[in-house]
Amino acid sequence: MRSIALVVPGRLDARTGGSIYDRRLVEGLRQRGWLVDVLELDASFPNPTAAALEQADRALAAVPAGTIAIVDSLALGAIPDLVTREAARLRFVALMHLPIAADIALDRETAMRFEEAERRALRAAALVVVTGQATLPLLARYALAPDRVIVAEPGSDRSSLARGSSGDEALSLLSVATIHSGKGHEMLLEALSAVPCRRWRLTCAGSLTRDPATAERVRATVARLGLEDRVSLVGDVDGDALAACYDSADVFVLATRQETYGMAVAEALAHGLPVVATMTGAIPDLIGEEAGLLVPVDDRGLLVDALSRVLGDAGLRARLAAGARRVRDRLPTWDETCGRVAAALDMLTAHG
Repeated sequence: MRSIALVVPGRLDARTGGSIYDRRLVEGLRQRGWLVDVLELDASFPNPTAAALEQADRALAAVPAGTIAIVDSLALGAIPDLVTREAARLRFVALMHLPIAADIALDRETAMRFEEAERRALRAAALVVVTGQATLPLLARYALAPDRVIVAEPGSDRSSLARGSSGDEALSLLSVATIHSGKGHEMLLEALSAVPCRRWRLTCAGSLTRDPATAERVRATVARLGLEDRVSLVGDVDGDALAACYDSADVFVLATRQETYGMAVAEALAHGLPVVATMTGAIPDLIGEEAGLLVPVDDRGLLVDALSRVLGDAGLRARLAAGARRVRDRLPTWDETCGRVAAALDMLTAHG
């Protein structure tokens, strides 16, 4: 049986876009006959402790020779020595959600250190799977041969259409994103506080523990702006609870500063929700001209304007929702995503 070891930072069941992609890839490859063994590294990656590096060393050394080892990008750039050492007996595939060195939250020195580490690790990879077209320019610095790179963007499930706030006085806004510095929660709150329409309530679904400092700033911003009665920070939610959040929403909002795709936006469109978001990753391609309003990253004034228009104009919301329902039928499926990766892995197995 064809064997794969998927190496991921932390738990595979984490509620992040990268982990969701990894889980769906595991499911899809197993359905296609691959034997997939998941190796969960310590959650300290991409800044592993000494103990975490020792664990990663043991885990890779135990993988049988000849196995394809798919390594998530949050781990890959932190273990270049291990990847280089094991490349003689394992076929490495880099799963690039976002190069660590391209994270906008990093200082220059740290980014340069990760860039060199990623360059070494990618040099040892037989194949690079990129999860968003927007990642390709970020990989240019590594001068990868085009025939070693494939793009397999995330899929979406065909979800039921959101029913909205059911005639409540306040419009229900939803934002789904881990609360950390790259997701723009503080900018979103500042913008909403300046919107003339006050008939709204915001639910922010996303981890409050992955970046405690940012989470504390977001809580402080809610208090400073006097929004405690209109903003709910509900933390990580999944399954039925998340589906309920989408179902009761009227508008999806996201002021993210950096995306390689925009899985939460795609999920909102799959529920037929109009979107107000920033122009990053694949979000402009997902939204197009019919399903939402887009603004430049970090442009508070234009974000206030877009939110004001959507919240204050029921006709506009209805037109954008109709556009979202059209877009949802064009979203790629997870079966298509996994099929593309599986085809590349079949080729790697057959021809090296």
